Amino acid sequence: MYLTIKETAEYLSMPISYVQSLILQNKIRTVFDGEQHLINQDQFATHLEQLERYKKQIAEWLSEPIPEDIDVKDED
Repeated sequence: MYLTIKETAEYLSMPISYVQSLILQNKIRTVFDGEQHLINQDQFATHLEQLERYKKQIAEWLSEPIPEDIDVKDED
């Protein structure tokens, strides 16, 4: 499915100007149909899946209890 720049910005929850700058930096691939740039939505699927995976990993890491320090009971 192809999206316009405005639709892509809404889909990614980003400002339109930022999406345009990513296009100019060739970080987002587009197809120009003679009137507007069209962006394939599928190119973001992997990126969004990775973000969700990282969020879960960070949540798991933050929920782990802090282990007791071995040196706390040391009487030097």
